[in-house]
Amino acid sequence: MEATTIKIQNLKCHGCANTIVTQLSKLDGISEVAVNNDTDEVSFSHNSDKDILNATKKLADLGYPIEGEANSLPTKAKSFVSCAVGRVKK
Repeated sequence: MEATTIKIQNLKCHGCANTIVTQLSKLDGISEVAVNNDTDEVSFSHNSDKDILNATKKLADLGYPIEGEANSLPTKAKSFVSCAVGRVKK
């Protein structure tokens, strides 16, 4: 297992973090997911580069694209939905 840290966009609160941890932890090959709200970073352990790609795709699908990637209004809206879901499922 290797560890990776990714800087993401649209991270606002612990609701966002809760959704990210929950959803990434469901992916095969991903474990030890942690979110740092102060630095907008997501860290996780993985088995292969494919796992990193799966994690970054899932983050983008949730509304948290990697820093430097396109961040359209619909993507930002997705992050607000993910945030709300994360707040409800504490």
